Amino acid sequence: MNKNLISELNQLLADFHIYYQNTRGFHWNIKGTSFFELHVKFEELYTEALTNIDEIAERILTIGGKPLHTFEDYLATSQISAAKDVSKDRDCVETLVKNIESLISQENKVKDLASDLGDNETEDMMIGLVNLQQKTLWMFNSWLSN
Repeated sequence: MNKNLISELNQLLADFHIYYQNTRGFHWNIKGTSFFELHVKFEELYTEALTNIDEIAERILTIGGKPLHTFEDYLATSQISAAKDVSKDRDCVETLVKNIESLISQENKVKDLASDLGDNETEDMMIGLVNLQQKTLWMFNSWLSN
């Protein structure tokens, strides 16, 4: 068990929880001409985030750690800020872009640490997350360029 890796994974877990809640709030509160397309996309993203949250928590357990599990811990730990009262389509997407960039940064940090420790499974998990989120980031940045 590597305490630093577990700590960084818990950081990612907290970040994902705040990202999840932000995305869920955008899904509920979206306003604007892009309502229909973004309402569906946000649901896709928060559903995907729930799967990622579960896999990260289970990875922490698998390598001998204890996953954070309270909102108090998530809010105190997350590098992503809770987005409150954000509902305009462009504001939602701009916030999500920042959130996803933060997730990718933390995933790369975990990936590099896992690689240094020879934890190929955690490294592989992070590579998959980064790959998926880079595609989402590209799509949202393309949407913003209009």
